[in-house]
Amino acid sequence: MTTPKTNAARLLDQLKIPYELRAYEVDPNDLTAISVAHKIGLPPEQVFKTLLTTTTEKEHLFAIIPGDSELDLKKLAHAAGTRKVELASLKEVEPLTGYIRGGVTVLAAKKPFPPFADETIELFDLISVSAGQRGLQLLMSPADYLRATNATLVDLTKA
Repeated sequence: MTTPKTNAARLLDQLKIPYELRAYEVDPNDLTAISVAHKIGLPPEQVFKTLLTTTTEKEHLFAIIPGDSELDLKKLAHAAGTRKVELASLKEVEPLTGYIRGGVTVLAAKKPFPPFADETIELFDLISVSAGQRGLQLLMSPADYLRATNATLVDLTKA
């Protein structure tokens, strides 16, 4: 069975960025990045989850953080130059990104919201992010991911 290409994978093809697609079994009751990490054989800190957030000004931002970490909303607000940031509601995620929970990625998202990636992303030779659907991850170098997304590097996680 071949793995279908997602829009995120097609975008990387256009940018001539190498990646590996890795499929895994989806448990709809456990969509955590930690669970995904176990299934694809990587440590959770190398599997980055993408969260959609909303600013005080009703603008949206992507936060890309390690799978075993929690987003520090104050740090993101500071980095984005806004007063306050909160997680977007689940009902907003798909209409705004084109992706469902457990499959959200910055790559080829419906709208190009500013992405902020946790600075630990650069500690690894290889990272994993959602390929844009549940059950499929993209493995690639952090430098290539940052080039494809144009993400701003900042400290985003709670200590």
